[in-house]
Amino acid sequence: MRAKTVLPAVAMTAVSMVLTLAVVVMWLGTAVPWPVALVVGLGIDGGWLATLAYERRLAAQGDHNRAVTAVGWSFGILAAAVLIAHALTAEESAGAWLAVAWLPIAAKALWLVHSMWERTALTPVALDAIRGIQQEARDEAAVARARLRAEAATEETRLTAVTEAGARVARVQAKTAQTLSSAWSTLETARAGEDTGRALTSVTARVTPGVTPRWELPVWGPTEPLAARSLESAPALTDEALDVIVDEIRTSETPALSYREMAARFRAAGHSASEVRLRAAWKRVAA
Repeated sequence: MRAKTVLPAVAMTAVSMVLTLAVVVMWLGTAVPWPVALVVGLGIDGGWLATLAYERRLAAQGDHNRAVTAVGWSFGILAAAVLIAHALTAEESAGAWLAVAWLPIAAKALWLVHSMWERTALTPVALDAIRGIQQEARDEAAVARARLRAEAATEETRLTAVTEAGARVARVQAKTAQTLSSAWSTLETARAGEDTGRALTSVTARVTPGVTPRWELPVWGPTEPLAARSLESAPALTDEALDVIVDEIRTSETPALSYREMAARFRAAGHSASEVRLRAAWKRVAA
């Protein structure tokens, strides 16, 4: 995996150095002796290579120096400037030289990408652990989705069964109501018939003399439920009225009744009062 980023950077750097050296020798060789031009070209390439080597050494130690990085980019920009200047002044193939003038900058960019890859690279053990965690998360998500789908299907089946059961109950109730209505209509016809009424009257007259000759149907239909009667449904007695009633019950016999006997007779007479009020009235009249 390391070779995927370092090999393109090395190749691009080598091509940039060769081009820079060739351009400097050809460009300055016309103005100065070629050994001087060669030294200038090797100086540019050597400075670039030296700063690059030092950057790689710092990166291997987990360190970084901005000054060294700035010097390296300066050499790269200088090499690119030399190529651009040569392309602009060249009489022939200016476009071709200008097309390769970006190679030094590209080489520096590739080394930057390689350094970023190194800072984020993980060991095979860590990568295996990450893959295991991701696979476990995918498995849990798949199981959760399957569970939700199964629960949804179960709930749908239950609702369908409940709906069908409710429909069956409604059909049975409708059929029963229809049967009862038909029977009731038959009874009503029998009751309203003149001949049937006389026959029933003659039968019942001998069994129970004095009964009414017309018989009534039993009640069938909605009825109103009776309201629940509370213990305090009667209007609450005032203290004066409560004292009078308690005194009358207490002194209704000689000797006077005890509290328990008085309370029992008070309740049996249909009066209502709380135990606290009843005992307070007893204390007032017995004092």
